[in-house]
Amino acid sequence: MPWMTKGGLAILDTALISGSNFLLGILLARWLAPEQYGGYALAFSVYILVAFLYQTLVLEPLSVFSGTVYRENIRGYMSTTLWVHLVISVAVFVVLGAAAGVARVLGHSMVLAAALAGLTVALPFILFNALVRRGFYLKMSPGPAAFGAAFYCALLTAGTVFVYRQGWLTAFTAFLVMAVGALVSGLVILYMLNLVLEPSGGHPGLRQVWKQHWVYGRWALAAAAAGWVPNYVYIPLVGSFYGMAMAGELRAVMNLAAPVLQTHAALATLFLPLAARVQHTGGRPAAEALTRRLTMLFVGGAVMYWAVIIAVRQPLFHFLYAGKYMESAYLIPLFALETIVWSASIGPAILLRGMEAPRCLFVANCYASTVAVVIGIPATRFFALRGVVWSMILANALYVIVAFILLKRRVSTLKLPCVNLNEPVAAG
Repeated sequence: MPWMTKGGLAILDTALISGSNFLLGILLARWLAPEQYGGYALAFSVYILVAFLYQTLVLEPLSVFSGTVYRENIRGYMSTTLWVHLVISVAVFVVLGAAAGVARVLGHSMVLAAALAGLTVALPFILFNALVRRGFYLKMSPGPAAFGAAFYCALLTAGTVFVYRQGWLTAFTAFLVMAVGALVSGLVILYMLNLVLEPSGGHPGLRQVWKQHWVYGRWALAAAAAGWVPNYVYIPLVGSFYGMAMAGELRAVMNLAAPVLQTHAALATLFLPLAARVQHTGGRPAAEALTRRLTMLFVGGAVMYWAVIIAVRQPLFHFLYAGKYMESAYLIPLFALETIVWSASIGPAILLRGMEAPRCLFVANCYASTVAVVIGIPATRFFALRGVVWSMILANALYVIVAFILLKRRVSTLKLPCVNLNEPVAAG
């Protein structure tokens, strides 16, 4: 029951964040012109890439090392990690700001330049919000994080409606609303976190923490970059081949996968510290059992979600987008298959991360990225959105196969758990 409660709160936390972004995407699709929404969709795909990189360099090592190296000094470790966040935020601001400037000077659409400018301002605050919410997961207490997510959801929704009614809603202002909501709710969460963390035993040095995160995350960083390609490179490709309007059309279909993807991400965050402990203390049998259970959980959840969505896809699509993008509703069953295939990879991915083996995920993502480049680019060029979805299915299927093979090799090297022969063994 405690794990069910914690899992439910973790799902609620991520569901509120992803639900806010999902709702924002739906509202923008309804209220913006297709070209404006396409610019937002392309900038949002860049946001996903940066979020992946931040996850691997900051959030994921934070979850792992807080349960091992810094388990007795989480407050000090969290304080130093905030400085790591500041350094990364400055770098992100400079790079994305330059990209927005280049898009303005050399690009054919001012919409994309404006959307990238808005993302440049918003990203440091959005990442800060994710970091402080993760702090409660270090204490296995996702409840306050869920409260902060609810606060962010309320701010984002109210802010978007207000901007729309004032006639100011664009791809640029949409990201500004996200920035304000993330900053205000993030400061509230930080205050709450400061109240519950135990007194610090001293702050680890910034250089020390960065080195540990880099050693752990360098392969995960490469894996995240490679993992972005087979799933999110298609929006820029479609925008390049067919224009911003069709890029918005692709994003409209992908929106429906967001709830199940973010639910899986929430559970993966919760299970990562558990996976790190299980493989360390339980050895090969425990790791194999956890992998099976996680795979069944994630695949089963995806199947149940899409069974409902597919049954009502036509009226749902019409309701969400006010009659827009109806010509793309036929792609929903294919996207369902793509998501279910991807869900099978989460179990082995969690175990490999818990084993501090992100290099294996990089290898698996390289195989998937090869499919995206070799097959996905020509398929997008000649078959448009149908080619995009089939390329994603093939890439993710190969990723699942390679991930399981690499996990099997890693698990085979684990030792069996030590047994104390002097302890009585419980019957059954």
